[in-house]
Amino acid sequence: MTRPAVGPAVGPAVTSDRAAAVRWTLVVPVKDARLGKTRLAEHLDDPGRIALVRAMAADTLAAAAATAQVDRLVVVTGDPEVARLAPATVGADVDVVAETQPRGLDAAVRAGLARARALDPGSGVGVLLGDLPALRPGDLAAVLDAATAHPRSFVPDADGTGTTLLLALPGADVDPCFGPGSARAHTDRGHVRLDVPPGSTVRRDVDVREDLRAVRVLGPGPRTCAVLDELGPAELAG
Repeated sequence: MTRPAVGPAVGPAVTSDRAAAVRWTLVVPVKDARLGKTRLAEHLDDPGRIALVRAMAADTLAAAAATAQVDRLVVVTGDPEVARLAPATVGADVDVVAETQPRGLDAAVRAGLARARALDPGSGVGVLLGDLPALRPGDLAAVLDAATAHPRSFVPDADGTGTTLLLALPGADVDPCFGPGSARAHTDRGHVRLDVPPGSTVRRDVDVREDLRAVRVLGPGPRTCAVLDELGPAELAG
């Protein structure tokens, strides 16, 4: 499947010395695929759903690692296959934090942020959800440049109520509150909402079947594309 061309995610890239100087460590939480994306279980059997979760995570990691400003990824996961394959991601250093038992998304995020700060206290840190299979490095790069204008910021999901990317410059704290209504919660906690168009690949996460349809239009990464092609059109029916 060929990805269609799209415009930049956040308009012209920031060209200030500050934007050029900030390097980023991104925390990517990935739930155990056997427990993840349960809202897709109505449309996909368990092997298909598990394969899709892992493929989306791999494509998200690959795109993030290929983004110029990203030096390191910290993958927090309880999924053995993701933990095994993540260090092979090309383009950035990858550190894996193993979740021995599920404690919720915010707990996973905080564990990843602690590791990120310990590994590189001078970098900006971000939390990038692991279900952005159409993510493009250029879109993410534009967002990271825009984020250098604010100590703390975030990108809302496509419908504007959730969060796909939470960011903080070096020395600024991150105050994660993921889940339903997280966009409002992060605003209330002092993160600035970045002006990213709804069609940006940074905003297109996958939770329900309609999200898969949107990802098909944007053009998913190669691993997700392969899984969707193997599953056939069933995930888009109805």
